[in-house]
Amino acid sequence: MKPLQISPDTAIKLAKALHVPIEQLMHMPPHILMQKLAELSKQEAENGQKTEADQE
Repeated sequence: MKPLQISPDTAIKLAKALHVPIEQLMHMPPHILMQKLAELSKQEAENGQKTEADQE
């Protein structure tokens, strides 16, 4: 499998956000990466709703 076709800056940001090494991220199958990004987005949305409720 060839590495993902993403920029180095994007790879660094994704690796930090997903808490995985860059090497592992670059060789991750695209469908797994999309699943992890969806999970991350869902967590951020839940955290955003909690902080909005706390502010009210």
